[in-house]
Amino acid sequence: MQEEVENRTVNLAISTTKLTGRTLISAFRKYLQHRAQVKAGKAADAAHGKMSVEQLVGQGQGAQQLDIANTGIRDFERILNSYGVDYALRKDVTQDPPRYMVFFKAKDADVLTAAFKEYSAELNHQEKRPSVRKMLQKLKGLVKDIPGKVHEKKQERER
Repeated sequence: MQEEVENRTVNLAISTTKLTGRTLISAFRKYLQHRAQVKAGKAADAAHGKMSVEQLVGQGQGAQQLDIANTGIRDFERILNSYGVDYALRKDVTQDPPRYMVFFKAKDADVLTAAFKEYSAELNHQEKRPSVRKMLQKLKGLVKDIPGKVHEKKQERER
């Protein structure tokens, strides 16, 4: 039994144009990372962040749903990614202004609540900011009213 454990071998297949020491080291590091993930019980291709509804439900942790409007769905996705939430988006086209359904894991409910608070605070902040276009139109009108310098061209002759 002890002899079997001592004589374990590992086969590494490397596709490269030039086999160097660095290539061997990087291949061995990749193998060690893979072994660490297997020991930790995590699949190497476990999805995080945005995924399909089927993938989210397939993780076996239950999914919850939240409806949001189309206003700034990209901003909401950015905030969800910063919080590390596993989620899936589904567009509901049955309503006239389309709404989005956000599916997320049941264990991420508290994190999603915090992310939604940040998103709503960001929306409120955007509404309070003055419109840059309106300010530019106002400043253009003010600039038009200012009289410009009158340049006169005079040529004096010396006698």
